[in-house]
Amino acid sequence: MQELFTAAKITLSLTFLVYASWSDYKTREVSNRVWVIYAPVALLLSLAELLLYDPAKLPFFGLSFGVTAVIAILLFYTGGFGGADSKALMCIALALPFSAGTVFANLSPLGESPLAQNLFPLTIFSNGVLFAAATGIYMLLYNVVWHARTGKKFFEGTLAKESVGKKLLILITGHRVPLQKLKETWHVYPMEDIQEENDEVQLKRSLLAVPKDEGREEIVNRLSKAADSGRIDNHVWATPGLPMLIFITIGLVAALLVGDVVWILISAVLR
Repeated sequence: MQELFTAAKITLSLTFLVYASWSDYKTREVSNRVWVIYAPVALLLSLAELLLYDPAKLPFFGLSFGVTAVIAILLFYTGGFGGADSKALMCIALALPFSAGTVFANLSPLGESPLAQNLFPLTIFSNGVLFAAATGIYMLLYNVVWHARTGKKFFEGTLAKESVGKKLLILITGHRVPLQKLKETWHVYPMEDIQEENDEVQLKRSLLAVPKDEGREEIVNRLSKAADSGRIDNHVWATPGLPMLIFITIGLVAALLVGDVVWILISAVLR
């Protein structure tokens, strides 16, 4: 019967996370009703399971949720996570505070990591961050191919004077897109801006390593005006800003099937 509780919580989590990921991808918004339903149902299922079968784990359930909640809130207030991402992580902590090894046989020959056994939500989080970071490799290769195909420089004008670190960050998180796409696709964010300086009205371009919603339209308007006057190319640096919820969901699936991917990779390197 305990396995039925675990299976129910996994099904609950995947259902809500897949829906939330789809909503976040399509609209970049997730209704709070998702978490209002997900959280209490997850809590009731976890409490019922622990009270019936393993009451000694109740304090560790509180610890798992507490640690996860603190990390999720810190990530939100430091800008590392959006509100939906933080809520999703806390809901996962309510539903799956410990490893689900009784339902899913771990495919890793190393077995379960200590983190997965005691703080399963953080395993899901670390998996998600790893998969999100892996998109940087794809983006870098995309930019290298674009450079080889077009023969154009990565950074022109005053952009070439930006720091190496900022340029690298741009190369692994963004790519050149037509301004028209930037205007029509609201969830694509500009990664460069312009400003007029000096009496000669010299155009200064700068890279935006951390693009935000605030001021997006003003930046797009400035770029469009400069492109229309022929002062910059019609293609500018931008990022699609893929929702972290998608990677959290993938991280959950990976944690269920394989386990702690980060731990597996570190163990393989240290062998």
